[in-house]
Formats: sequence, structure tokens, C-alpha cells
Amino acid sequence: MNPTYHELAGMIDHAILHPATTVGQLEEGMALAVAYQVASVCILPWYLARCSERLAGTGVLPSTVIGFPHGGQHASVKMAEAAQAIEDGGAELDMVVNISAALSGKWDVVEGEILSVTKMVHDAGKKIKIIFENCYLTTEQKIELCHISAGAGVDWVKTSTGYGTSGATMEDLRLMREHVPSSVQVKAAGGIKSYAMMLEARALGVSRIGTSNTAKLLDEARAALNLPPIVASPPLANGLATMNY
Repeated sequence: MNPTYHELAGMIDHAILHPATTVGQLEEGMALAVAYQVASVCILPWYLARCSERLAGTGVLPSTVIGFPHGGQHASVKMAEAAQAIEDGGAELDMVVNISAALSGKWDVVEGEILSVTKMVHDAGKKIKIIFENCYLTTEQKIELCHISAGAGVDWVKTSTGYGTSGATMEDLRLMREHVPSSVQVKAAGGIKSYAMMLEARALGVSRIGTSNTAKLLDEARAALNLPPIVASPPLANGLATMNY
């Protein structure tokens, strides 16, 4: 059975993470996410408190990134970032692993920070996604990260930041789904460029897609489902946007 529009929109984490994004663009991005009724907005950390306020009552979750985009911060810094994100209302946190440590086989370092941050996030009743940045990793390293993440009880394993040399591939999504239990979800980030690719990723067991091309993907989905286009209004004072189903 083909997925419904709401099932597809519920896969999208709308990413607003480019360092040169202005406040006006952040506000426009949140309005777009509400209009399309996606799962979440993943926003620059400094704007998360405003995002949480803006999205309240809309059905769209506020989220942000930790250790982004290179993952090389000290574990204590990632803990501090996570604590601030929780205080600012983040419902889901996407944390980049220590890529340098992973490539060096320092799995105790990698595991220690994943365990510590995951415990903090879960103790606060929030969810965590662990970003691997697969473009730099061997198959064996990806599998090891799957095992470590699953052992820590994370909510998602995620392919990429969108700032590496490539994004999600179907091969990596298949590999990750095979090497984590059903209790751990899989998120594709970067590389999902069309409605057809959304369906392919979903068929592999992907539950979330991180993208800044939300309108393009969901416009294609609505056209394929014979639904009218969504018309988002400019950002309003109360943070809501009109939509046309």
C-alpha cells in the first residue's frame, strides 16, 4: 500500500542549519515546516528556544544538533550543548560522533560520549539521533557504530550531517538497518533528492529523512498522490502558516 501524505511528511526533519542563515530565513523555514506538517525542524542551536516557542501547538517538533558538524568537540562540551538544548525545549537532538576517534579505533571514547549524552537526553524525556558521517567510514566502522549506538539505546542512527563529502546512500541505509535492532530507527540525511528516493528509503526501513529540500520532496509527493499543492503564507506573528490540503 502506498503511504499517505501525512506518513511521508512525518518522515521529514526540515533542516535549517546552514551557518549563513539569517533570522528571517529561520522564521520562513519554520513557517514552511508547519505548512507541510513535517515531523520536526532541526535548527541552528542558538535559535532553538525561539523555535520551541514558535512550534508550540503546531504538531511539529523542535530539534537541533550537538557536536555539529565535525564531532570533534570534547565529550564535556557535547554534554553542555545537550543540556542547553534540553533547556531550550529541544524534543530531539542529533549528535555527531567523534569521527576522528572512530577512524582511530578509539571506540572507548566514542562509546563513552554516546552513553553519557544518551543517558542525559533520555533522563530528560527527549530523544537522540547519532550521526555517523558515513562518507569517511569503512563498512566495519559503520557496523561498529551501529553496535555501540544500539548498546547505548539511542533512538536513531543517522547517516550524515549534510556537510561531509556525500550524504545518505541506499547501501548505507540497508547496512544500518541490518545492524541495529528494531528498537533503533534509521535516519537518512542528505542524498534523498526525490519522491521516488523517499519511497525507496522508506521501503528499506528508514523512518526519518533530514533535508532542506522539504518543499520539493513533498510537492512531488502531493503531485504523485493527486493532492493540491500546499500554499504557505509568510511567517505570522503567532508562528503559524496557512495550508491548503
